[in-house]
Amino acid sequence: MAIQRKQCLYLILAIVFFLTGQCPLVHGAAVIPGDARTEEYLPLLAGKRVALFCNQTARIGEEHILDVLLKDGQYVTALFSPEHGIRGDAPAGESVDSGTDPVTGIPILSLYDGDTVMPAKEDMEKFDVLVMDIQDVGLRYYTYYINICDLMEACACYDKEVILLDRPNPNGHYVDGPLLDMSLKSHVGRLPIPTVHGMTLGELMYMAIGEGWLNLRHKPKFTVIPCLNYNHRTAYALPVPPSPNLPNMKSIYLYPSLCPFEGTAVSVGRGTEHPFQCFGAPELQGQYSYSFTPTSMKSALSPLREGEICYGADFSQESELKLRSKGMDLSYVVNAYKIFRRQGKGEKFFWKFTSRRSGREMVYFDLLMGQTYVREAIMAGKSAQEISAMWQEDVKRFQKQRRPYLLYEE
Repeated sequence: MAIQRKQCLYLILAIVFFLTGQCPLVHGAAVIPGDARTEEYLPLLAGKRVALFCNQTARIGEEHILDVLLKDGQYVTALFSPEHGIRGDAPAGESVDSGTDPVTGIPILSLYDGDTVMPAKEDMEKFDVLVMDIQDVGLRYYTYYINICDLMEACACYDKEVILLDRPNPNGHYVDGPLLDMSLKSHVGRLPIPTVHGMTLGELMYMAIGEGWLNLRHKPKFTVIPCLNYNHRTAYALPVPPSPNLPNMKSIYLYPSLCPFEGTAVSVGRGTEHPFQCFGAPELQGQYSYSFTPTSMKSALSPLREGEICYGADFSQESELKLRSKGMDLSYVVNAYKIFRRQGKGEKFFWKFTSRRSGREMVYFDLLMGQTYVREAIMAGKSAQEISAMWQEDVKRFQKQRRPYLLYEE
């Protein structure tokens, strides 16, 4: 009888998701994210103080998971906030302050306030079990998984339970890019994984624990609630944008190819209607016919090349299917660098520099790519294909290494 009731629930959820466009149908069955499987994790929370790590993507149908937990009578005592904040409206890179949720009065504990890496002891004493529900996009430099690593270490240190409600990876259908050199570990790279790792957060955390990549004083009390009807070939359309400058699936599919521009003088469309669906710079005039002018807006305060006419490429009219199948393409950066270099604006002007916590100045592009050899090869005139070939053996080794941790069929 219990099994029949559970099947009935999944059928109802599938119908709701299909009618509202929340999830695609795959082989006739809707993808069921981990948070929709409430019968699997609500009993684990009974009688415990609950903390949530979440943002605007933590929705079950039309309801936020916080509302679902409160309606169920769960005792939620703290909210951990990632980059962009609990509501997902803070600009990229902007500090997110701790405070109080105005709707519920529950304390918000920021993990992106410029200083916090591991939560303070007094924050960890506010709860017994931490529930994680957040939509990732499967890139090493997308910061949500880094917050999860920090929280996992803190929870292991203070003997707290962790329940991760897994979600599909929209870029989970392939693996590509260089592995992170851990000497370049930073706020945009935490684990020795490729740029596109192809794993869900649940799989990635199992691997981080199993491979000893986390600083764990004790074995963590860690549970993953897997998705249903999902595999790594599933074309999953996100129902809620995961961050302000990834507004649609086109931007998410282009993110692996265009985000490296964030380490250069070339704009990726922040401050326009099509962020991460175009790129351009004044120096590219004459090479491209498309143009845009970045302006300051809520999602992009003081964007790169603000007020300047940027010439470049526009992908906003491309089909999602084409962009999904394209994968990671470094040729855009390679070609842009060649144009800058011909103008005498190569090494010093094209690359962005940043200061790390140690005070050492680094090329931000290197932190994003996780290696110095990518930039060095670009400067040496290597093609995108030649550079890609340099990391393919590492990718193959990683794919073999990750296999024991996969929860879903490849």
